[in-house]
Order: sequence, then C-alpha cells, then structure tokens
Amino acid sequence: MQHAVGSPLPPPHQSGNGWSPAAQHPGPHHPGTHQGPAPHQGPAPHQGPAPHQGSAPVPPPPPAPGFTPPGTPPGTPSGPVPPAPPHAHVPPAPETTGHVPLPPGGPVGMPSAPPATAVPDPATTTLAVLLIGPAGAGKTSVAKYWADHRRVPTAHISLDDVREWVRSGFADPQSGWNDNSEAQYRLARRTCGFAARNFLANGISCILDDAVFPDRPVVGLGGWKRHVGPGLLPVVLLPGLEIVLERNAERTGNRRLTDEEVARIHGRMAGWYGSGLPIIDNSQLDVPQTAQILDDVLARSIASPPKW
Repeated sequence: MQHAVGSPLPPPHQSGNGWSPAAQHPGPHHPGTHQGPAPHQGPAPHQGPAPHQGSAPVPPPPPAPGFTPPGTPPGTPSGPVPPAPPHAHVPPAPETTGHVPLPPGGPVGMPSAPPATAVPDPATTTLAVLLIGPAGAGKTSVAKYWADHRRVPTAHISLDDVREWVRSGFADPQSGWNDNSEAQYRLARRTCGFAARNFLANGISCILDDAVFPDRPVVGLGGWKRHVGPGLLPVVLLPGLEIVLERNAERTGNRRLTDEEVARIHGRMAGWYGSGLPIIDNSQLDVPQTAQILDDVLARSIASPPKW
C-alpha cells in the first residue's frame, strides 16, 4: 500500500530523543491542499539485513497519519495512541495513613432504653452528659475522674477551658458582666456543643460541665439542647453552701470568685430542686464516690430520660 507521506515514521518509543508525533504531523493529509514542502526527515533509519526465511516475522511499521484501517468505526481517531501522562493522579489506597474518613457530627438523639429485664450499664454506653453546678461544686474534678475511669472512650469538655482559649481580648466576668463576656460565654458553649457532637459521631462519649442557671432556660439548658441534641443527659451537682465556699477559697486566678458571688450563684442553683433533673449532693462525698453515684443516676436516666 502506498503511504500518504514519505517514508515510515519512527516508532513512538523514540520519543525520548525529542521526537513528537504532534510536532511532525499536526493533522491528517487532505488531497488537493497545498501544505508546502515536507520538512527534511533526515536519512531513514537503518533497517539491517533482511531476515532469513523461517525467522520470526518483523512487525509492520506504524501507519502514517490519516490512514484508517478497514473496518474501523467512523469517528475513531487515527494514528498511534498517545501514552498516558507520566504523573497521572492516582487516589490513595484506602489503607493509606492520613486519609481517615470521619463521619460528621449531627444532633445527638435520645439514648435507646434497654429491655425491661436488662439493667443499663452507663459505663459501656456512649453518652452525652451535662454536669451542672455552681463554682466550687467539684464539677471539673468529678467530670475528669468519671471520664478517666470509663470502659469506653470518653472525652471531658470543660466550658471554662474553652472560654479561656481567648487570650487577647478575654472578657473576664469578674471585671464586670457585659455584652462582651456574655458573647464569649455563648461562643464557648456553642464550640463545646460542636466538639461534643463530633466526638459522639465517632463513638466517643462526652461529659461537659457548666454553671447553668434554672432561671435562664433559653441560654442554659435550651442552648445546650440546641448545640448538642435532645439526647444530652443533664445532672446537677449541688453541695451545701459552706462546702462550696471552702472549695472556692482553694482556687486561684480568675476562677476564684468572691464569697458574695459564690453565695449568689449557689442561691440561684437551688432553683433546680423540683425541676425534675437528677441532683447529687456531694457535700460528704469524695470524687470517686461522686462518680459512682453519677453512674447510678445516669443508669436511671437512660432507662427513663428526664423531661427538660
């Protein structure tokens, strides 16, 4: 068969020497169209002596541009198939480290109650707990101990710790309660709620602690319910006033309040009595004993969630 242009082109494997099919032949040859003199191709590559009869057949040279083999469907591009790009993007294998998929955190639903014949075990159940109490009630100590001694992964999220992430421009309520300090408290609550939802979505229980007042339901329990979900289990930790004053006196920094402020907060917390929420008076209990009672209270809350 007569080729359209000149001698056969070198095979594609010689591209490392600067040969490019696109540069040599930008398009198919159309009869009747003047394309100018063909560029100088140089001497034809040495083919060597003809093989002896009976030796392995020599593969035919690649077809010239514009040649379409018989039986090829219309629209099929002619010419050699270009090689794949040398640096094609390959997605990482599923077991590759650094690509761990995490489910998004959504609102936490109510924990499923166990069968009537079974005793719920809060130590092995994924829970979201809100520990409420005045300053000096021991919320942080009890929450840390309870989270440390769980048999399932558990996180402790402290509202005060998150609120103190603000370094420059920190609004200290001890210097006077204002719109700025109120906004930082609300921002910290929302941040804690988002963190709790993400932990719970990935199978990690959470316990949060906050001084939630019963006379501010929209900002207090209502806010936590919006941020975490209806499955949040609130428990009130409320020792006697004298115990709270003693524990507050041991504090340092901006977490230590005046005796007058502690007494005022404690008086407002008394409004939780009669609210239907479980209340633990830990006046005569140490931290491990309080954590044990907290487990008992949570077991009852799982079986019969409180109305709030």
